Amino acid sequence: MKITFRNSHELYTGRFGFLAQTVVMTLAAILAAYILPGVEINSVASAIITAIVIALLNSFIRPILIVLTLPFTIFSMGLFLLIINAFIIMLASGLIPSFHVDGFWSALLFSLLLTLFDYLLEIPNRLMRRPDYQHPDQAQPDMHVDTDENGFSPYEIIDDDTNDNNNQNP
Repeated sequence: MKITFRNSHELYTGRFGFLAQTVVMTLAAILAAYILPGVEINSVASAIITAIVIALLNSFIRPILIVLTLPFTIFSMGLFLLIINAFIIMLASGLIPSFHVDGFWSALLFSLLLTLFDYLLEIPNRLMRRPDYQHPDQAQPDMHVDTDENGFSPYEIIDDDTNDNNNQNP
């Protein structure tokens, strides 16, 4: 079994990757703040700043919190990650004066809606990265791996006859 860890923002690559990620997160934050009564974002500029701060907190603080609270996360079968997400939102609310969250439950609902809207806004990007939508010149080299029906890559059979012939004495 091969376990690979991938970047959660792997879809945002290239020259405008950070910009695309910021735009998607900003739109998601604006939509979530519009729906929830306990969340307030004053302007589009503060929504952009909120998206950048949440992205930075998710990149630097969230992994540390996950490692520190690993026993709780395992015991709760991953549900404790929702509490970590709400804490990140409340921390961002404390750092940004134009972004206000009323309390823990508002932060939890905001993080859930933010995740949902972020996922929905990423769907076109995910579809465009599929190999059947790409031109052959633009295909990623590591995305096209020949696999069988079980998902395993083919392997090469090494014939040891050449080594045996070289090791024999005439």
